Amino acid sequence: MDSILIVAGENSGEKYGANFVLQFKKERPSLSFFGIGGKKMEDEGVEILFPMEELAVVGVVEILGHLPRIRRIFRRLKDEIKNRKPLASVLIDSPDFNLRLAKRLKKLGVPVLYYISPTVWAWRKGRLKTIKKTVSKMLLIFPFEEKLYREQGIPATYVGHPLRESVKISFGKEEFFRKYGLDPRRKLITLLPGSRKSEIRYHLPVLLRAIELLIKEYALQFVLVQAESLERNFLLRYIPQDSADLRIISQDSYEAIASSDLVLSACGTANMETALLGTPFISFYRISPLTYTFGVKFVKIKNYSIINILAGKQVVPELIQRRFKATNILKETKRILNSESIRSEMKKNFQMIRALLGEESASLNASRELEKLIYPS
Repeated sequence: MDSILIVAGENSGEKYGANFVLQFKKERPSLSFFGIGGKKMEDEGVEILFPMEELAVVGVVEILGHLPRIRRIFRRLKDEIKNRKPLASVLIDSPDFNLRLAKRLKKLGVPVLYYISPTVWAWRKGRLKTIKKTVSKMLLIFPFEEKLYREQGIPATYVGHPLRESVKISFGKEEFFRKYGLDPRRKLITLLPGSRKSEIRYHLPVLLRAIELLIKEYALQFVLVQAESLERNFLLRYIPQDSADLRIISQDSYEAIASSDLVLSACGTANMETALLGTPFISFYRISPLTYTFGVKFVKIKNYSIINILAGKQVVPELIQRRFKATNILKETKRILNSESIRSEMKKNFQMIRALLGEESASLNASRELEKLIYPS
């Protein structure tokens, strides 16, 4: 059977990959997919050779200890590609792994469709040279990226943002509070600490210290959204057993965000999800000091949250690296919760960003691009 390679190395990309496969197989049900992903992709019929958690590592320092495993995965994947001879490949985000893989696919004569551009507009612009040599077409999720790729002479098209079609809630705040035994008289803050173990290690202890400070000032309750790639027991290593004001949930994440008065969100996809749901939030991120010191000199943008980048100004607070500490979370939380005008201005900017992204169905458009790549007219 003719097959297609698909590789997604993290939670957000895996969701996009699952929707992509679902759309594509509506038109071409006879083709099969294999590669790297998670349960959502597996549910859509993808043969998962390696779970995506094997690639979910961030940072120059952090990745060193995982290199032998990643190299083994790469070698095994190369063998599978040689044996199966896929008609094409779909590489989703995860540029450290996928751009290297794209070079190998080019040598093997396998067309490469790259879905979700690396942030070459923020740092490591040199990746554009690799992309130009190895990628058949880039599928972009932000409108402003088209100009950059056009100037570089790289085939690329804006397909829409995949979150526009997937960020929806199934029930409202009253039902959410009832389902999880929350107190309707108290404000709710949702924590989105990240989907990688390294993110939890760097983020969760600071968030827990912030909770201690916040409950002294406000009648608050907290929900922590457990990413699908993480085990509950791993989170519990960091959370005291007597944390009565903090509930861990593994479902209804969008309902949690939409029902909250404020969200504390690690930079990344979660920032976009929160903005699309219209809830005010504080963004944050921390990596190892050595990785940050090495990388910061290459960063060409002032803002780190995608919401601030799209808006061209600081819409939401950013607590990055040394600024990410409990006292600063307390300060920003008080500023936002105590000001209806600040909350209103945030929400207005979120609506503008939602409009900027348009109404395109990214999964449908991306699947059509794959079809054109395999079956050019």
